[in-house]
Amino acid sequence: MSWGAWGRHFNSIYMQRQIENTVGLGISTFDHADIYGGYTTESAFGAAFSKTNISRSSIQLISKCGIQLQTPNRSNRLKHYDCSKNYIISSAEASLKHLKTAYLDLLLIHRPSPLMDPHDIMEAVQHLKKEGKIINFGVSNFTPSQVELLSSEVAVAVNQIEFSLVQHQALFDGTLDQLITQKITPMAWAPLGGVFSAEKTLQNARILEVLEALSPQYNARPDQLLLAWILKHPSGIHPVIGSTNLERIKAASKAVSITLSTEDWFKLLEASQGHEVP
Repeated sequence: MSWGAWGRHFNSIYMQRQIENTVGLGISTFDHADIYGGYTTESAFGAAFSKTNISRSSIQLISKCGIQLQTPNRSNRLKHYDCSKNYIISSAEASLKHLKTAYLDLLLIHRPSPLMDPHDIMEAVQHLKKEGKIINFGVSNFTPSQVELLSSEVAVAVNQIEFSLVQHQALFDGTLDQLITQKITPMAWAPLGGVFSAEKTLQNARILEVLEALSPQYNARPDQLLLAWILKHPSGIHPVIGSTNLERIKAASKAVSITLSTEDWFKLLEASQGHEVP
């Protein structure tokens, strides 16, 4: 999301190097959405990737669709959601063209629409799978009841949710419980939760204090410990790291080797909540 017009405005050469360096670190999945960069970032990525020597089969491309924004290259009169069969198919096909690929490893509905028809979505997914244009289908920002609604018609492989030590209600509202029982893979956007943002809050101060105390024990950076906290959950959460800094990306890739003790995991949860667990 932050590689193109909504972030660092990487030119094609820099984006090519970023792709190559990231894959070199062992991170091979790239999370896109049609709307990123005002519907421009997928094209920029596709042009850059086509200049690399990386085989398509060695990486995974994710895209999302369903949000309609007001941008110069769209005729929308207001922001809205469109989860219709025709739009899902046309958006997926546009992403394929922009990313210069024959298929997406995963297509997500970006946000649930009050008007979404699970049967309509099922037909779109079946069409795209039959033509080999998508391998897997999932959702993003869906509640358990919304996942149940779609699961009545179509297999949901992934739910990408906001989840971090700061934003952790999915632990208690049934979201992660459902993903475990239905064998749906969770992905977590904003996994650092703004802990290192310029905004100073009491919650962030408590978390940072514990992270600094734990860092020598685990020989790890505070940002790595935040990812390790997510990775410890038994649902198998896949964090979506948003950094464009190669050193931070490299540090994030090493977080998978950190195993927090149960007490330290709860120590961080307590710091976030401001009280001991009931």
